[in-house]
Amino acid sequence: MNESLILLHTGVAIAGTILLILALRLEPLIALLCGSLYLGLATGLGFGGTTEAITSGFGGIMTDIGLLITFGVLLGSLLSVTGALRRLTEGLLRIFGAERSPYVFGTAMSSIFPAIYTDVLLVLTAPLGRSIAPRIRRDGRAAMGAALILGSELGLVLVVPGAGALAVAGLLQVSLGRMLLFGLLVTVPTALVTIYLYRLLLRGGLWNGDKDELADEEQTSDEESAGASEGTATTPDGQERRLPGLGVSLAPLLITILLIAGGGIAKVAGITSGPLAFLGSPLVALFIGVVIAYSLAWGSVSRQVASSAVGNGLRECGPILIITGIGGSLGGVISATGLEDILAGYFTSNALSPLLLAWFIAVVLHVTIGSTSVAAITAGSVLAPALGGTDIAPLLIALAAGSGALFAVHVNSNFFWMFQRLFGLTTRGTLKTCTLVTTLASVVSLGFVLLLSAMI
Repeated sequence: MNESLILLHTGVAIAGTILLILALRLEPLIALLCGSLYLGLATGLGFGGTTEAITSGFGGIMTDIGLLITFGVLLGSLLSVTGALRRLTEGLLRIFGAERSPYVFGTAMSSIFPAIYTDVLLVLTAPLGRSIAPRIRRDGRAAMGAALILGSELGLVLVVPGAGALAVAGLLQVSLGRMLLFGLLVTVPTALVTIYLYRLLLRGGLWNGDKDELADEEQTSDEESAGASEGTATTPDGQERRLPGLGVSLAPLLITILLIAGGGIAKVAGITSGPLAFLGSPLVALFIGVVIAYSLAWGSVSRQVASSAVGNGLRECGPILIITGIGGSLGGVISATGLEDILAGYFTSNALSPLLLAWFIAVVLHVTIGSTSVAAITAGSVLAPALGGTDIAPLLIALAAGSGALFAVHVNSNFFWMFQRLFGLTTRGTLKTCTLVTTLASVVSLGFVLLLSAMI
């Protein structure tokens, strides 16, 4: 088929997928599959070729990263029941004080706890953020809200083992060790710069507490639902159990990160077999982390609580796995159309173009779909087949897609409404925090990705 027609049909498939979600409000799963079917049939793959490309694309991505996503979500679920996050944030507050707490929360949450999915992380930290906000001299609720938003969203798509970061790295065949290292190099400065810029806007009069915050009686009593007292947990039979210390609580996550990093270093050193390479395999490292976290939850709280955390984690990762697999299906169809050969020459001639394209595709998808992880995964699946003949590092494409997926969390996102209720804001106030902060973070992180592109 003519190259122009392939490009046209690809554009129609992507635009049509977005319109199906936005205009007809179809589920992303259905819309992505419709787009994949249309593209395969319109570009001449035939009935058999289209279904084969869809199933092979789904199966291929599940083979690569299905277990990694599952173990990452399970690790986050188990960490939540051992009190690791609560104890860490309270310790940081004692050390750094209230005025610096937005910076501390934003960087610590996004870099240390990416395994905890955004909704869970927000629920866990919102009571702490609400209690700290009054101690900040000016516009404390807005400043802490910005920090919690960044902490919840940045790690999801930029830092391994965040579910979105794992999925995009798998789609683009990026080493998880490199994704972890360079993701942190983008995430930490992005959090710091974004919070600084946002607080400048607050000083300029952006916030109006009377109109942007709900009255006290309208707020949810998050502090009452925060759970057990510091350092303890209540078992299902009503007994108080002492939780492990901070270092022990964080051990599953820290060990996982160290093993993955060690595996990346071993690979660079040419060590591709033996115990070091085996333990540094992301699959083995994440599984070890899950086993340690499960043992800690069982020993410190109860077997019932540990099993419940695993069950909750499995329920959370199901939709992520399905949408990731369908993203792989779309990528499989795009690959089968020969789009890689058509776009490779263009990408090779202009190093910045694919980065900006990945960012823009993710922006459009996120603004219309409302899912950060789906936007990053879909942008990665669209561009993955076109990278084979280019000089552009897939790592940079993965980071650019994650950056674009942060753009403008707004009213079509369940995270937006969850944040509004948990933090006691009006819709206007939530737009000034959730939407504005994620827009700033998307642009700022793109700048750091472009800076990295000039260095690697």
